[in-house]
Amino acid sequence: MKKVMVASLLSAVAFACVAPKVNVAFAQAAAPAAAGQVQLSPAEYAAYTNATSQTTPQTKATALEGFLTTYPQSQVKADVLGQLMLAYSGFDPAKTIDAADRLLQIDPVNLRALTFEVYFRKAQADQIADATAKQAPLDAAAGFAQKGIAATATAPKGVSDADFKAVKDNALPIFYSAIGAAALNKKDYAGAITAFTSELQSVPVAKTTEPGPVLMDTFYLGQAYLASTPADLVKCTFFTTRAAAYAPDAFKTQLQPTASYCYKKYHGNADGYDAVVTAAKANLFPPDGFTIAPAPKASDIAHQTLATNDPATLAIDDKEFIIQNGSPEDAAKVWDTIKGKSVQIPGALVIESSATVLKVAISADAVLSKKADFTFNIKADDDTAKKTPAAVAAAKKKADDIAAATAVGQKVNLQGTYASFTANPFMITMDDGEVVLPKKAAAPVHHAPARKH
Repeated sequence: MKKVMVASLLSAVAFACVAPKVNVAFAQAAAPAAAGQVQLSPAEYAAYTNATSQTTPQTKATALEGFLTTYPQSQVKADVLGQLMLAYSGFDPAKTIDAADRLLQIDPVNLRALTFEVYFRKAQADQIADATAKQAPLDAAAGFAQKGIAATATAPKGVSDADFKAVKDNALPIFYSAIGAAALNKKDYAGAITAFTSELQSVPVAKTTEPGPVLMDTFYLGQAYLASTPADLVKCTFFTTRAAAYAPDAFKTQLQPTASYCYKKYHGNADGYDAVVTAAKANLFPPDGFTIAPAPKASDIAHQTLATNDPATLAIDDKEFIIQNGSPEDAAKVWDTIKGKSVQIPGALVIESSATVLKVAISADAVLSKKADFTFNIKADDDTAKKTPAAVAAAKKKADDIAAATAVGQKVNLQGTYASFTANPFMITMDDGEVVLPKKAAAPVHHAPARKH
């Protein structure tokens, strides 16, 4: 019998960064197995030696599969599966996962197999564009990641603390990244924040500045803060800024807009952003005392605008902003300048339309969001019953023209009288509403040419 020094098959397979070299010991036939050794028959030993000594991943994978077919219950099965998994990892992700599945059937806490499961299943998910379709492989990767994290709690028997720490340090970022990706894809932002934060804590700080998955997950951490309810714009700014600062130039332009958006959304403008960049580059997490000055409150902006301008001369957007966001006193000051006044408003975007009521968007924000901010109660037309047939026909044509002009999505000129408003939800109501149709150009007058006599 031949004896193979496995020195803990788990250790050899799970913790080596390359295919492990299995030490061979010679022994007399029928000699008992020594500590750390397994006995193989000469034929099995020869097959094992042949398979593990192949020099290319493809030929090695074929030989190892042949060995497992011939010796399905071999004492070195876990070692062979580990080497098979490693061989496949260079050229066939699907077969890598299959080999990892088989290894976990006989060694459920094999950390290398769990790491390969997570890495390759997440890689498969990353190739899928549809968020719904990619959730299943992401969840599968996250499930193996949870098992992997649990497996890092205790070093297997026969594995040194140094070896265990080395593989644990390599595996944990992969595990947390997969859990974070699965959570983020299904909009579990709290779960994503927890996982990505743990990932950053599990690696040396220097690694967080290098292009790669950890730096990208730093950006995703910022995105999770942005998508949370309520959004944490300060932390979004910090983490997306750090990711953009260390990203290669080809990717910097893709990451920076989110960082700038979060900062401006919270601060109001780009002033002072350089200080954020400095802090984010120097710190993995927001340092003690890190703050961003918030933008003035809408009510403060409304009050300042009113304090420095005659309310009667303000643009309609400014009047609307103050009525909607100002204090009751400030809103009343603006409303008093327009209440009961008749005005003509051009280019109102029709949101809802009927013969008696038009709801339209007038301010720039309302038009952009396609949300009505004015309601026009349309003034009833004169009774057409007493009119001549020609007048009736003209009234019908006018009604048809108005219906066409006020279809949803059209822009129309309106006239009305300021009647009332509500601040929340914001709406200004106009009475005596009229649709102002564009005037048709007068038909040209043709004169007969003068005749020569």
